[in-house]
Amino acid sequence: MGEKGKIRLTGLVTGFVNGLFGSGGGTLVVPAMERFLHVETHKAHATAIAVILPLSVLSLLIYFWQGEMAWQVALWASGGGIIGGRIGAKLLGKLSGMWLHRIFGLFLLAAAVRMALC
Repeated sequence: MGEKGKIRLTGLVTGFVNGLFGSGGGTLVVPAMERFLHVETHKAHATAIAVILPLSVLSLLIYFWQGEMAWQVALWASGGGIIGGRIGAKLLGKLSGMWLHRIFGLFLLAAAVRMALC
């Protein structure tokens, strides 16, 4: 499979997971960009936002039309998300690739444990 095919497949799988679960695209797209597309760690994390944004907007529209939105929760959480996103984006450049992997792995592990127990 060529490079463009790998990119398209990464997008397809990421979009599917993001649409199905409402999140989780980043857990796939970052490792896929690093491992299969050979994108450097910092760039993979930063690029994931650009990949996930249109997927999230599309999913939002579909969930909206289906009446599946808790708007008050979304608006208040978005305010915190904007602040957290700014802090995280600033911090990204200050962490080594090794620490990014470790922190990302801990978040994935915590999410996996939580999902397995609930």
